[in-house]
Amino acid sequence: MKKRVSTIAAMLLLGLSATVSAGELPSWLTGEWQQEIGDRWTEEVWTLPRGGVMIGVGRTGRGESLRSWEVMRIVRAADGSLAFHGAPEGGTATIFPVVEQGVRDITFANPDHDYPQRIRYWREGRLLMAETAKMDGSAAQNWTYSPAGQ
Repeated sequence: MKKRVSTIAAMLLLGLSATVSAGELPSWLTGEWQQEIGDRWTEEVWTLPRGGVMIGVGRTGRGESLRSWEVMRIVRAADGSLAFHGAPEGGTATIFPVVEQGVRDITFANPDHDYPQRIRYWREGRLLMAETAKMDGSAAQNWTYSPAGQ
């Protein structure tokens, strides 16, 4: 009986991995997120996946001063692939195609961009983690977001 349950569990996990690798929008990213360190703060808000897109906005500041802001999208193309579109300060969007995706993590990369070249999001329990870096992992910047208001 134990062996049969383990086999069924393995089949379910394999099926879940196959679904995620097919270009699922990362619904686990949905929500309002914040990081506060002293008087410095960073916030991101992501909509539910709908119509093949998730829309995000982010802003950073210190005290009551806004330092920067960005409009973001994660878009599913006609072929099912995903890409992150980032437009800091409302400028022209830079596109970062997905290069790796798991059940609760996603990595986008664009080696032709100056910085960042790699954008990664993942969940650790109730926390949302984020990292930007160069392709080799250097110049990494990291964020640990908590759900806003908690």
